[in-house]
Amino acid sequence: MLDKKYNHKEVENGKYDSWVKSKAFEAGDKSKDPFCIVIPPPNVTGNLHLGHALNGSIQDVIIRYKKMKGFDTLWLPGMDHAAIATEAKVVQRLKENNIDKYELGREGFLKECWKWTEEHRNNIHNQWSTLGLAVDYTKERFTLDEGLNDAVTQVFINLYEEGLIYRGERIINWDPVAKTALSNEEVIYKDDKGAFYHIKYFIEGTNDYLDIATTRPETLFGDTAVAVNPDDDRYKHLIGKNVILPIMNKLIPVIADEHADPSFGTGCVKITPAHDPNDFEVGERHNLERIVVMNEDATMNSITGKYEGMSREKCREELLKDLDSLGLLIKIEPMVHSVGHSERTNAVVEPYLSKQWFVDMKGMSEDLLKAQKSKDNNINFFPKRFEKIMNHWMEDCHDWCISRQLWWGHRIPAWYKDDEVKVCRECPGDGWIQDNDVLDTWFSSALWPFSTLGWPNNTDDLKRYFPTDVLVTAYDIIFFWVARMAFSSLKQMKCRPFKDCIIHGLIRDKQGRKMSKSLGNGIDPMDLIDEYGCDSLRFYLTTTSAMGMDIRFDTDKVASTWNFINKLWNASRFVLMKLENFDTKDKTFEDLNSADKWMLTKLNETIKSVTKYMDKYEFNNAGSTLYSFIWDDFCDKYIEMSKFSETNQTKSVLLYTLTCIVKMMHPFMPFVTEEIYSNFSEKEDKLLFLTQYPKYDKKLMFKDETKEIDNLLEYVTLFRNKKVENKVSSDFEVIDYNNNELLNKMLKLTDKIVKKSKFNDKLTIELYNYKFDIYFDNSSNNEEEQKRIKEEIAKLEASILRREKLLSNQNYVSKAPEAIVNKEREDLQKEKDRLAILNK
Repeated sequence: MLDKKYNHKEVENGKYDSWVKSKAFEAGDKSKDPFCIVIPPPNVTGNLHLGHALNGSIQDVIIRYKKMKGFDTLWLPGMDHAAIATEAKVVQRLKENNIDKYELGREGFLKECWKWTEEHRNNIHNQWSTLGLAVDYTKERFTLDEGLNDAVTQVFINLYEEGLIYRGERIINWDPVAKTALSNEEVIYKDDKGAFYHIKYFIEGTNDYLDIATTRPETLFGDTAVAVNPDDDRYKHLIGKNVILPIMNKLIPVIADEHADPSFGTGCVKITPAHDPNDFEVGERHNLERIVVMNEDATMNSITGKYEGMSREKCREELLKDLDSLGLLIKIEPMVHSVGHSERTNAVVEPYLSKQWFVDMKGMSEDLLKAQKSKDNNINFFPKRFEKIMNHWMEDCHDWCISRQLWWGHRIPAWYKDDEVKVCRECPGDGWIQDNDVLDTWFSSALWPFSTLGWPNNTDDLKRYFPTDVLVTAYDIIFFWVARMAFSSLKQMKCRPFKDCIIHGLIRDKQGRKMSKSLGNGIDPMDLIDEYGCDSLRFYLTTTSAMGMDIRFDTDKVASTWNFINKLWNASRFVLMKLENFDTKDKTFEDLNSADKWMLTKLNETIKSVTKYMDKYEFNNAGSTLYSFIWDDFCDKYIEMSKFSETNQTKSVLLYTLTCIVKMMHPFMPFVTEEIYSNFSEKEDKLLFLTQYPKYDKKLMFKDETKEIDNLLEYVTLFRNKKVENKVSSDFEVIDYNNNELLNKMLKLTDKIVKKSKFNDKLTIELYNYKFDIYFDNSSNNEEEQKRIKEEIAKLEASILRREKLLSNQNYVSKAPEAIVNKEREDLQKEKDRLAILNK
C-alpha cells in the first residue's frame, strides 16, 4: 500500500479486527511485570462523544507504550448501566409506542432495558474499534453483570452490618420528572431569576406582624415555626409566643435558634422542616412536625387545600395573588439566585423529605484524607493540583444518599415485613417484600477497580493486577467518581484503587463554550475520523494541550495533523524505495559519515526526551518533540542529505531511524505506523504493537559531527536566504573555499564552481568555517542591498549590546539556569561573527 498516496480509510480498514484476532491485546504473560488500566465505563445511553475519544485515546497511548516497554498490560473494558439516564430513555421509547412503564410491570420493563443496553453496547464496541482501543475483550465487564451484582450486594451488606449504611428520613434532592432522589453531585446549579417575597406573619393577639422574606412562598403550607436568633434584641420578647400562618390560619411558635442570622434580611425566618435541609436540622433540634406539601411530581398535595394539583410555579402565582388581596404581601424584591437542577432531566430540584438509604461518610472520608498523606497508599494526581479537589470534597463531606426510585439498576438487598427490616442476599422467607428502589449508579461504579477483577472472590486477576496502575478521567468527575473509588477501595481492600490518577480537561468549542446539543456546537468524533482518520484525531486530542487543561477544539488543527501523517507517509515511501535492493544483513554503523552520525545523535536525543515525557504522562511535550524531530530533522534535513549517499551505512541509518520513529509514534497513531511497519522486509515481531520501544544508546551520540552538520545546515539556510534577499538569478557563479561535497550538492553548486568569474558583482556568504563568493550581475540591486545591510548591522549591534549587558549582570548569571546562560553566550558569539562579516 505504501506505493500509493496516503489514504486514511484504506490504511485503517480492517486493521483493528486483525489485531483483536491475533490476541495481541490480551493480558496474561506472567514472565513480565503487570500493568493495568480499568477503563472508565461509558454509559449505555448513547454514542461516544469527543470527551470519550480524548479519554480513550490517552489510555490507549499509555497501554501501547507500556506494552512496548515490556509490561504484561491489561486494559480492562466495560460499560456502565447509567440507571437514571437509561430508564429515562426506555420510558420515552415506550411512551412513543403508547406503553406505560407501570402497566408493563417491573419484569417486562427490565427486559426492555436489557434490549436497549444490548443495542447500544454493540454501538460502543464499534466505536472503540474505530478509535483503535487496545482493550482486552476477554475481560470485559458490565456494571449489572452477575459478578459485579454480587460485589455490589456484598459491599452493601458489609457496610450495613458495620452500621455505615442506614435508612432514615432526610431532606434529599428530588427530581420531580425522573421521580427519584439525587445525590448532591447530580445537582447542577444555575443562576435563575427569582425574588424575595416579604409576607406578614401576624403575632397572635396583636396587630403587629413579623416580616418574613422567602424565595419559596409555596412551601408556607409546611411551615411549623418562625425562628429568630436568641441574641437578637428585636425579637427576644417574642420567643415562646405564636404567629398566625398566612392562608392556613393556624398558630405556629416563635423559636430561638442560631440558624436565624440577625444581619440577614429581617432576621427572622420561616421553618419548613420537610422542604429545606437547614430547616430540617432546626426541626430536629426543636422537635417540630415535618409536613410534606407536594406530591412526587412537584404538584401541590391535599394539605394545600384549593391549590391541590397545581404545579409549584402555578401555586406560587395564585398564592401571591391571594396574599396580596388579603393585605399580607408586603413587597417583592427581584433578584438572581442559584437554583439546583437535575443533571439528567434539567428539572428544578425539590428539597424533599423522604425515607432513603444513606452511607455514613464521616469515617471513610477521614480514612481517605489520612491515606493521601501517606507515601505508600496515596493516589498520585497528574497534575498534582487536582488532589485538592478530592481532598476538599472529603473535608466537607455529607452522608451519601444511595437509593434511587427506579427499576433499572442494582436492587437494594433490603427486605421488609411489618416493622422489621433485614438486609441479605435472598428473601428471608414468606411474607417478606424486597425494597423497590435501586442503588445510585455511582455506588457500583465506586467498586469498579476491584469488582471488575473478580472481587469478592480472590481471583488470579485480582491478585495480579490490583491495585491498578492508572486511572484517566476528566476533572469534572473527581468528586463523583474518583473520591468514591478511593474510599470504597480503602474500606473493602485496605489500599488505594490505583497508583496514579491522570486528569485531563474538557473539550470546548473555539469560543471556550462547553459542547452541547442546545448550543448546536457538538462534534461527532466518528464524523471527524471519517474525514481525517483516527490517527489524526488521536494525535491532536492527546498532544494539543497539557494534562488538566481544557481543549478549544479546532478542526483545522486536525486537518494539519493529517498533513503531518502524510509527510511521514511520503518519507517512509522514500526510505523503503531507497532500501529496495538493500539486504538487511548488510546493516552497519561502522565508518558512518557526518550526516549519518548527526541523524543518530538527533534520534537518540529524541528517544531520551520522549521516554522521559511519556513516563511523566506529558503527552503534549512528547508529541511536540516527535513532531519537530520527524518534520524538521528527519524529513526536511536528513532525507535531503541521504539523497546524496548510496552507502550501506546511510541505508542502515535510514532504516533504523524510520523503525524508531514508527515505534515512538505507534501509541499515538497505531494505524498508519502499523501499515508502514508491515512494509518492512525484516520485522522484529509480526505486529508493531508487540515490538520493543526504542532505547537511548549513548554509543550512538556524536557530539562533534552533530555540531559540524548543525553548522552546515545553518549555512545552507543562510545561503539560500541570501540568494533570495539579493535577488540572485539562476545565472551566477561561485568560488568555493570549502571543498565540501555534501554542501555543494545540497546547494546545487556542482556546475557553478569556477576559478575566476565572468561577473563583476560579488556577494560573500560566510558563516562558521563555510564561505562562498557568489558572482552575478547585480547592477539593479546594489543600493537596495547596502540599505538592507545597514539595517541588519543596526539590529545586530542593538542585540549584542543587550546580550552583553545581560551577561555582565552577575545576579542573572548566578541565578539563571546554566543551559540558558550558555545559550545566551553562544548566540552572542554568533551575532558578533555575523557583524564582523557584514562590516567587511
